[in-house]
Amino acid sequence: MDAVRVALLREVLAGTQWPGAARRFAGSLRRAVVPAGGNLLLVGTESYEPWHLAAHLVDEAAWSGRPELAPTLVRHRVLPGEPPHLSVGLGRLAAARRGHTLLVVAPERPGEGLLERVHDARRSGATVLSLDGGDRELAALAHDGLSVPEGAELDLDTASHLVSAAAGENGVPTQRTPHRFRDRLARLADQLAAPPPNRW
Repeated sequence: MDAVRVALLREVLAGTQWPGAARRFAGSLRRAVVPAGGNLLLVGTESYEPWHLAAHLVDEAAWSGRPELAPTLVRHRVLPGEPPHLSVGLGRLAAARRGHTLLVVAPERPGEGLLERVHDARRSGATVLSLDGGDRELAALAHDGLSVPEGAELDLDTASHLVSAAAGENGVPTQRTPHRFRDRLARLADQLAAPPPNRW
């Protein structure tokens, strides 16, 4: 979803909690990820794979100059011959530890196996965030979360658009020091000259 559509979506949702809630959660995401990048793990449920959110976060990471926002998509089923960025299975969660962030996207209740893996990752020191449909057990495991219950003004996919867009914005709180104007201008020139990021 491009910036114009996100702006229109925010306008439609003005007066509801969702634009502010998405920005708050995006701020938590940005604070949780390690600046070196490569430590954000994104996982869904057996029936819901958040590849669309993964693609948007990759785009936001490229355009905002914050590579730490580009996630590793962790999948329940990996088929032979798939490209490397789509070939990371659930076993990757066992290696999660301090310095890793695990973002769980679950429109419905996650299975017990996934909840156990998330619990183990948290116990090993990983930061757990959830974007969910209101599951209490997942919310109890998460350090922070954004729940979109049934009957809300938007669905989980729409909320994920708001979160990914807000994560790449400069206005979201971050621990980084502000860049000088010249640095920002040079980064913008590099981004405009670079080829677009690979699509999913």
